[in-house]
Amino acid sequence: MAKSKVYFTDFRTKIDVPLTGKLQKLCRKAGIDQIDMEGKFVAIKMHFGELGNLAYLRPNYAKAVADLVKEKGGKPFLTDCNTLYPGSRKNALEHLDCANINGFNTVTTGCQILIADGLRGTDDVTVPVRNGEYCQEAYIGRALMDADIVISLTHFKGHEATGFGGAMKNLGMGGGSRAGKMQQHNYGKPVVDPDLCRNCKRCAKECGSDAITNDNANEVLCCKIAEYTQAICDGRPCFHISLVQDISPNCDCHAENDAPILPDVGMFASFDPVALDMACADACLEAEPIANSQLGDNLRKPGWQLRSDHFLNSNPNIRWREGLEHAEKIGLGTRDYELVRI
Repeated sequence: MAKSKVYFTDFRTKIDVPLTGKLQKLCRKAGIDQIDMEGKFVAIKMHFGELGNLAYLRPNYAKAVADLVKEKGGKPFLTDCNTLYPGSRKNALEHLDCANINGFNTVTTGCQILIADGLRGTDDVTVPVRNGEYCQEAYIGRALMDADIVISLTHFKGHEATGFGGAMKNLGMGGGSRAGKMQQHNYGKPVVDPDLCRNCKRCAKECGSDAITNDNANEVLCCKIAEYTQAICDGRPCFHISLVQDISPNCDCHAENDAPILPDVGMFASFDPVALDMACADACLEAEPIANSQLGDNLRKPGWQLRSDHFLNSNPNIRWREGLEHAEKIGLGTRDYELVRI
């Protein structure tokens, strides 16, 4: 497979040049204008942020992308699916309230917001997974599958289960209905090391002693996310945008966000979600860790087992490379990319 092109621009701007303008320029250079959007429904898949979290993308970026779609004659809408866990986005009514409180509405974004899997998270479509190894079929939010075109607008950040949350995480896990999320999470059994467990009673949330491991569950999770992304993207135009900023150590599904573990990097865009995730990950691995952060704290611990990987040093025991390898294996894209700086 030939190298995929990934386009990049940093967050530096000149006077009177807004970042939203730079984002639109990046998208045009990356080829978004090649997509025929005239009269088409265009799903802009993004994360509206859990209530209490402030690391999610600002609605200004969503409007910049929606405006590009409307310029091309498309009919954009922002979308996400309900969560599996109890929180502020577990059904469509609360999800829409959460989005509105966090600044996403028709005024700020210039388009409608649809919760793709409906009121209770049960409005999904069963979609075959081409070359699926772990999932032969995926359960995807109906509104997302009804769209003619999909654009992923992703906040690239760390993640406690997958190493980082990129374009594939945004689409694959985020685009799955509640049944789809259950299918992706239902692998692996916890094993408790009694010598490390201190009976803190907080295992269900997060074990602070590294006493709980999940055989290869995280590796399989990443592979399933790749397969769900394949199901969503297969057979229709898709374009992917990732903003590598406010790189919190954990997902935007948290009701809080810890300090960034790395400095802001820039904005990336590509037709290939695998190449895009690889380029964003490589850029993060080359960045200097921030001292006052989860990553910085870990690196200062006496006897810390140092890895040459910021994601592993921030969240030990995660596996992320296997997901990209699997995505390449099933034909979703390639990890081999050419970075084009704008």
